[in-house]
Amino acid sequence: MLLPIILLGITFLIFAFMQAVNPYQRLFCFLPTNPSRLTKQQVELLMDKYHLRDPLMVQYISWLNQVLHGNLGWSQASHESVGKTIVKRFPVSAEIALYSFLPMIAIGIYLGIISSVNHNRAIDHFTRLAAITGWAFPTFVLGLTLLAIFYGASGLLPPGRLSTWASLIVHSEQFKTYTGLVTIDALLNGEWRVFLDGLRHLILPVLCLSVIEWALTLRVMRSSMLEVLRQDYITTARAKGLTERTVIMKHAVRNALLPTVTIAGQDLVFLFNGNVVVEVIFNYPGLGQWAADAALQLDVPAIIGFTIFAAVCVLIGNLVVDLLYAILDPRVKYD
Repeated sequence: MLLPIILLGITFLIFAFMQAVNPYQRLFCFLPTNPSRLTKQQVELLMDKYHLRDPLMVQYISWLNQVLHGNLGWSQASHESVGKTIVKRFPVSAEIALYSFLPMIAIGIYLGIISSVNHNRAIDHFTRLAAITGWAFPTFVLGLTLLAIFYGASGLLPPGRLSTWASLIVHSEQFKTYTGLVTIDALLNGEWRVFLDGLRHLILPVLCLSVIEWALTLRVMRSSMLEVLRQDYITTARAKGLTERTVIMKHAVRNALLPTVTIAGQDLVFLFNGNVVVEVIFNYPGLGQWAADAALQLDVPAIIGFTIFAAVCVLIGNLVVDLLYAILDPRVKYD
């Protein structure tokens, strides 16, 4: 029930920040088409039409009405409407997110379990050291290092989303777009070469994101498991003669997953919004790269549109995490 109220509050805060720019720049947030050829007289008429000289609450209601109808303005960075840009670039960021999320969560949870079960042994010290190193390693440093080794030195894994020949196939009339995810669409079109080329370009950005993010998942899972393994019901389960594997997998892991689910949900939302640094380094044309270009060009409508989209994703992500809590923990009930 609070979700609409929170969204309304977010839009009001974003609108308040919009007041820092001049009315002409704010006008771009209302125009769904390129405003570069507008005459001075047309600009004056549009400013009256969108109430940009009226009191703030009238301006806010007018702007919010446009947002609710899908009009987020015109982006100078992408040379098209903000809404169209988000729809076009979201699958690009989503593809990186999906391929990064699975190894990030799987490896983080698995190593977290191994580390906690072998508490204070050599493997525990090694995984903790690896996690601290991975989490402390700057994303841009790792990204540039991977790019220098696997592209600059060897040429094996190039940046970008596709090679030129594969891009021509994807943008041809014969190639049908079903999901916007190039690897999935390539499989659905029977283009195995395009699929393999897409995977080849995904390896470095996925590796860069996974190496850093799995470290946090590992640390949270390890801490949660250590706490759970000290609980009385774990001692009782062992006293009943259950095998250690059953105690760990059936009784400990499920309860230890609750904090990890929270972190995983936040990480997935972060990845879906587009990782700015990774997409810029590897020249991946997703939401993150667009947001970076918009910031450099002071593209106000694009920045505001990206902020609204990111806020909605965070709220939906938190809602999904709350629902997963009820599935993982029967003690959690939502009326």
